[in-house]
Amino acid sequence: MPELKILNNKEIKEIYELIDRQWGARIKLDYGFLRNNKSRVFVISKDIARIDTSKLRLNSAGMYFCETGAKGIRLSIEGSQIIGPKAAKNVAELNEEEAKKWLKGEDLEKECKDCSGFVILKNKNDFLGAGKYSNGKILNYVGKTRRINAL
Repeated sequence: MPELKILNNKEIKEIYELIDRQWGARIKLDYGFLRNNKSRVFVISKDIARIDTSKLRLNSAGMYFCETGAKGIRLSIEGSQIIGPKAAKNVAELNEEEAKKWLKGEDLEKECKDCSGFVILKNKNDFLGAGKYSNGKILNYVGKTRRINAL
């Protein structure tokens, strides 16, 4: 059963540093941060500290924000919407056709100047998630349940 750990200030600072290094976004979020045993990070109201969670068995709480690991930091769709407006690099601008392909769950053949690692995908003012950029291709991480097939 997955366990959630409340992150301390040092661990939260490490996440902020990963975000700054990857996207050039200096942020400070007014949330509590939780991590499960699969390295998924969730954000939640800081009021969680008022609840005695010692006798609870929580699978998840809050909103899935990102995943951290050896490959770096990968934002969720919601995480990209929080970080995207402040991102100064590694943002790939998609046209309408590319955005539709992305939302269907397809990988994209796309050259992205000055991109490396995980990139945030943007169409106009909308942030669509994050994908891994490598050799002119952006790998799609949109989960099957979140894909839109009607486009």
